[in-house]
Amino acid sequence: MAAKSATKARARAKGAQRAAPSKRRTAPAKRRGASKAAPKARRPQAFVVSHLHEDDFETNGLRSYAKYRDLGVAAATSGLARAHVIRFVPPFRADIVSIPHYHDVEFQMIYVLKGWLISEFEGHGPITMRQGSSWIQPPRIKHTVLDYSDDCEVLEIILPADFETVELGKPTA
Repeated sequence: MAAKSATKARARAKGAQRAAPSKRRTAPAKRRGASKAAPKARRPQAFVVSHLHEDDFETNGLRSYAKYRDLGVAAATSGLARAHVIRFVPPFRADIVSIPHYHDVEFQMIYVLKGWLISEFEGHGPITMRQGSSWIQPPRIKHTVLDYSDDCEVLEIILPADFETVELGKPTA
């Protein structure tokens, strides 16, 4: 029995040696043949908190049919990004809302917080987005809002904070 116990102890010890983390360190990037270009300067960022206050929703945003709650990201990131909650104003009116357009952005992500909306995207057709849906719109993708629920609210994150929206024609309805 003692011999079996000693054999098991040696096996456990060997397994522990194999499982021990390696102390080998990775060589610095320039030793591995990585680019020697200087790192890109980062914009300063500040800590910001935004709590829900109904009076923070303003109508002076991009769309006349929506109210915006700025989350303070543009100021905190020195214009690197913008994040806001968009609350669509009922009732949906195609003659005002359904104008084909695109945004000259580097990144745009939307997440549906409440309700639903239907948008048509170039090359993808109409898509219904419901509470919990999210999507990324590639830069300058042509799209049109076709309908939304009376309680529709979305979170939108955009880079850079300031960008141009280009309208492409008359309402599609």
